Amino acid sequence: QVQLVESGGGLVQAGGSLRLSCAASGRTFSAYAMGWFRQAPGKEREFVAAINWSGGTYYADSVKGRFTISRDNAKNTVYLEMNSLKPEDTAIYYCARRTTQHTTIPKTAESEYAYWGQGTQVTVSS
Repeated sequence: QVQLVESGGGLVQAGGSLRLSCAASGRTFSAYAMGWFRQAPGKEREFVAAINWSGGTYYADSVKGRFTISRDNAKNTVYLEMNSLKPEDTAIYYCARRTTQHTTIPKTAESEYAYWGQGTQVTVSS
């Protein structure tokens, strides 16, 4: 069973930065694309960013140019560097692992991801 554990959330002022981490269990982490999603109060969960097994990245338009997704396969960890944060970035952030190995086409649908973390809260004050 794969486990994903997010960390790094917190309270930050608008314009500030945070770095989220997601540590994954299992020996085949490097073979899977990973994604970050977020859910704001009263809203549906939405796609934020994805990184495929070979390092290619894809972003939602709302975070492009401000957020950076990366991975360290030696540490079984995926990161989300968030800069120029806005109050509308306030949400619970979840990491997720794709269902299928060695995919290169980015997917934004939740149904494409088989495993999810418990989430970490990010709050951006104005």
